[in-house]
Amino acid sequence: MTPEETVRSYYDALRAGEALAPFFVESPSTVKVGIGERLVGYAEVARGLREQTRTTEDWTVESRDLRVVERDGGAAVADETTLSWYDTDAFAERSFETRWSGTLLPVDDGWAFAGMHVSAATELDR
Repeated sequence: MTPEETVRSYYDALRAGEALAPFFVESPSTVKVGIGERLVGYAEVARGLREQTRTTEDWTVESRDLRVVERDGGAAVADETTLSWYDTDAFAERSFETRWSGTLLPVDDGWAFAGMHVSAATELDR
């Protein structure tokens, strides 16, 4: 699987409510920054993703500008997406225009995120 296919598979897994931790490098230096959290280390990332999957459903991920660059044994990714989901704890719909960036490293069976950053766009960003 290529880095681009890995990102698209991650989006598919998010939409389907599947486990997301396998998309991350199992390392204490793995980092995932989301709209409302910063998780450091694979164990913390996996815990945060399990909680996210437990408390959300009906994800929509609309990718608009996925860019991938492979270089020197790694890959950098960036995208603009519309994210929306249902928050089962708050009984509320959530929706954000987001920007994604990250790095992927090769692993035995393809590629995995060493770092991921997702932020919500603001009026000043558009």
